[in-house]
Amino acid sequence: MYLSRISKFWQSQYFQNGRRYSHNIEPKKDIQLRNINKVLIANRGEIACRVMRTAQKLGIRTVAVYSDADRQAMHVEMADEAYHIGPAPSTLSYLNANKILEVAKKSNSQAIHPGYGFLSENVEFCKQCANEGVIFVGPPTSAIRDMGIKSTSKAIMSNAGVPIVKGYHGEEQSTNQLLAEARRIGFPLMIKAVRGGGGKGMRIAMTESEFMTQLESAKRESLKSFGDDNMLLEQYITDPRHVEVQVFADMHGNAVHLFERDCSVQRRHQKIIEEAPAPGLSEETRRALGEAAVRAAKAVGYVGAGTVEFILHRQTHEFHFMEMNTRLQVEHPITEMITGTDLVEWQLRIASGEPLPVTQEDIIKRGHAVECRIYAEEPRAGFLPRAGTLHRLTQPTSEENVRIETGVRQGQEVSVHYDPMIAKLVVWGRDRNEALAKTRRKLSEYQVAGLETNVNFLLRLSGASAFVSGDVHTAFIPQHEAELFPESDLHISEERAIQAALGHIIKSQLENSPNDTWKGISVAPTSWRPNYQLQKTVHLKFGEKDVKVALQFESTPNTYLVRVNDGEWKKAEASLKQSENGLRLITKLDDKTSNVGLLTYDQEVHVYDENGQTVLQLPVPKYQAAVNARSSQSSDNACSPTPGVLEKILVNAGEKVVKGQPLFVVIAMKMEYVVRSPRDGVVANVASLKQGDAVGKGAEVARIGALSNPVSVSTPRANRTGAAHLNVARGRLSAENSERTRTNAGSHPTLTDIEPPSPFRTCAPLSSISLPQTAEYQNKETRRAVAAPARRPAGVAPTSVLARTVSIVVVSCARTCKVYCRERIFLCPDPNGSRLRIMSPRVSVHSRPIEEPDVKSANPRRSSHNLPKFCDGYPAKRVRRAI
Repeated sequence: MYLSRISKFWQSQYFQNGRRYSHNIEPKKDIQLRNINKVLIANRGEIACRVMRTAQKLGIRTVAVYSDADRQAMHVEMADEAYHIGPAPSTLSYLNANKILEVAKKSNSQAIHPGYGFLSENVEFCKQCANEGVIFVGPPTSAIRDMGIKSTSKAIMSNAGVPIVKGYHGEEQSTNQLLAEARRIGFPLMIKAVRGGGGKGMRIAMTESEFMTQLESAKRESLKSFGDDNMLLEQYITDPRHVEVQVFADMHGNAVHLFERDCSVQRRHQKIIEEAPAPGLSEETRRALGEAAVRAAKAVGYVGAGTVEFILHRQTHEFHFMEMNTRLQVEHPITEMITGTDLVEWQLRIASGEPLPVTQEDIIKRGHAVECRIYAEEPRAGFLPRAGTLHRLTQPTSEENVRIETGVRQGQEVSVHYDPMIAKLVVWGRDRNEALAKTRRKLSEYQVAGLETNVNFLLRLSGASAFVSGDVHTAFIPQHEAELFPESDLHISEERAIQAALGHIIKSQLENSPNDTWKGISVAPTSWRPNYQLQKTVHLKFGEKDVKVALQFESTPNTYLVRVNDGEWKKAEASLKQSENGLRLITKLDDKTSNVGLLTYDQEVHVYDENGQTVLQLPVPKYQAAVNARSSQSSDNACSPTPGVLEKILVNAGEKVVKGQPLFVVIAMKMEYVVRSPRDGVVANVASLKQGDAVGKGAEVARIGALSNPVSVSTPRANRTGAAHLNVARGRLSAENSERTRTNAGSHPTLTDIEPPSPFRTCAPLSSISLPQTAEYQNKETRRAVAAPARRPAGVAPTSVLARTVSIVVVSCARTCKVYCRERIFLCPDPNGSRLRIMSPRVSVHSRPIEEPDVKSANPRRSSHNLPKFCDGYPAKRVRRAI
């Protein structure tokens, strides 16, 4: 249907001298047509793939450019040629205008399509293309410049009869002048950067008392983002609608509009769901919007695809010009769906000099279209972007009225350097209700593992009662937060817990027994055992809550008795089937049969139904849990809240900080995140990172230590509370031996002030201690190598016993602890010199002789030895030999 609509527009055209014209439009004589046989797409991701599909349909060869992060990207694979242009940061690659023009000349490309973002609205790049004789698929330089400066664009629109918001757009920027104009306009007031965009340099002053603070904040952000701190002031319309009109103009003076789109529902001033046409508008309002947009395009001599954005009052439907985007918009597919056009094809033809293929009367609006942007982000955490590998990615199947615009595949990475968009879901219906119903259906077919997405949120949003009724506006999300983020999402239902447990058990059984002809996991009738009923308990975790599902296998295949936690036993049936979109789990519980999607990845079980996905975690093995617990963020760690790029480190090691003090800045999805100190203290460590380095979510950048100064180990009477005392001999050393030990100890090197991890800051690591040793008293393997006696000869001084003991402890204990505990063992002399003190955060406390029972041995079969447990996993038998 989509392609057939496109063809209808071009069937009415005829060829003259190899050129295609509308039967109602005559080209200007002074316009020279230029052939485009090869086009370079100066972009990445889904828009690069989108442009390539149309170019290839027209027989135009395509050239891709890519950064280090995009070597394996989809747009690189789709292109006829691809060229590397630099490192991952966009400033060194996709924003490198000189490099892109160099590639265009090297590849003999006649045109450059900028897509959206990056260089698409860059005046200097447009000029460079013209100077190099390369066609820029977009508007002329003058239009980009005039529409890029908000104050200039407002003046032009006002002269063209386009309604503008009451405000101040003058050049006088003194504080007194701005304050006077603010009082004239009235409050609430919108403060905007003249060269702003994307919500940057924008503040709202609800009252005059807030004005100066908000003005200064907007100026600072604007100067940092755009190198300009000039401001404009506008009347603030509370909770307006954001409506935009798609316009197209050619080099022959013709301009048309392709109706409006509603993009009111946004987060962080950025769109996530769009629809066309805008709901609830009268035909008179639609016509007025379209005519105003065409006047705006003609006023700046526009050429190509553009979007004129308006603020529309929710009740009165009065509208005012906001800005013009001089490029193809992300949401252009919904306009294509309701008009049957290919806007990228129009762009390429108009850039080569052809006139518009239609007049305004030829463009007919049909049905309703909705676009959802699928992002890797965490909606409940303020829509923080996420980055990483898409270990599993199953998308809906494209149909006649369903388009999936994407630039990634399963196994590829969503990079921290770019926008975290995974795909755009575009759906057409005969009316709005049908389009929304199809949208919800297709959203429920998404299966993603490895990264959190906003799919569940979009399902809630597209089904929200106010959204379905068409009551949309820019404050929709915060106003309907309770409905969009319900408390029920934080709780797991019994049915979902049972489905996850059954799916996990069945899939594990099938994977472990691939050659078993028995497809169920229930016990066969012939597998009878007296007085025994086969049961299994699956431990799951949903958020912070533990869920226990007990399963009892019945004699009938695929039949079970199940219960959640300590609830009632219920009869259940379950089976797995493979479909085009992955595994399907069919369960019957309480006379209800359900067909849900199932995906298992790593230690996660994903269940999918019409409400989206539910993720439950399986228990992590104990050894892995111990490692994760150590590496997880603590109150002493300052970690990145999101994957991103390190912008700046604001502190140095050893510097004192206070709670709330900024430590470092991370940039993700064009937004800054300032990480602050969790408490008062001293910066104990700063990671070896520099500006521009990528950091993952939870990556430790700085560690905050206590304010107290560590005590030197050379102080013999230092208070070392919490240490474990280990007797060197079977009993306490005599005073004589103690004295001898202290005398001989004078030949040992002094312990150095090597600071171990908190709280054991008064001891040095074993590896830093060098004690006298002889071949006779090394460990068992060394003794065999030198044929040394296994026992200590009579008369050897206790110092040698000390040395021997230390040697064996180092070999045995330190090696074991590196594997199981990931902790360093520290050795300190007792103040009286008669004991060794082994110190570690995992050491049990001992202050009595070794013969006295104190702590149960790590090995229950050897518990009679009553040996101290130095660390988890340390064998008691080895401890005894060491002693």
